[in-house]
Amino acid sequence: MRRVIVAGVSGVGKTTLARRLAAAHGLRYLEVDALFHGPDWQRRPTFVTDVDAATRGSDWVADSFGYRDVRDLLWDRCDTFVWMDYGRPIVMARVLRRSFARATYERELWNGNREGFRDWVDPEHPIRWAWSQHAPRRAQIEARLAAGHVADRPTVVRLGSPAAARRWLARVASVR
Repeated sequence: MRRVIVAGVSGVGKTTLARRLAAAHGLRYLEVDALFHGPDWQRRPTFVTDVDAATRGSDWVADSFGYRDVRDLLWDRCDTFVWMDYGRPIVMARVLRRSFARATYERELWNGNREGFRDWVDPEHPIRWAWSQHAPRRAQIEARLAAGHVADRPTVVRLGSPAAARRWLARVASVR
């Protein structure tokens, strides 16, 4: 487990799990949203080349599989795919809690961007995105896992609950 993707819908906890996994195994952590979002939430023109450069070597954990234009690149390079496949109630509780904290404390996320309460009406806001994309994202990941040749596939870890994720992380952290 040296090149890892942590996947799931917005708000599920990918970043937290990816950071903890990277720290436990001495791997480089890649915050894919930070590579994507430039100032004013604009897509950075170097996004694809930045992801390409960051994943050329070994020893990395990426916290996203959602950006279509780097999905194949990440898949082709990873050796482990961790899918945080939580139910919608858990995801929505998490994304609401996270968005509330971000808006309340006005923390900078990436490249000067902040999330405010006014942003919640935007159809692209993580709360709305998590709700609307929960089923489609699950279907996309299931289709990806079902396709391809067995030899080309990474090891897949499907975590169905926060408790399962904690148990799995504790187990793999102790095996370093």
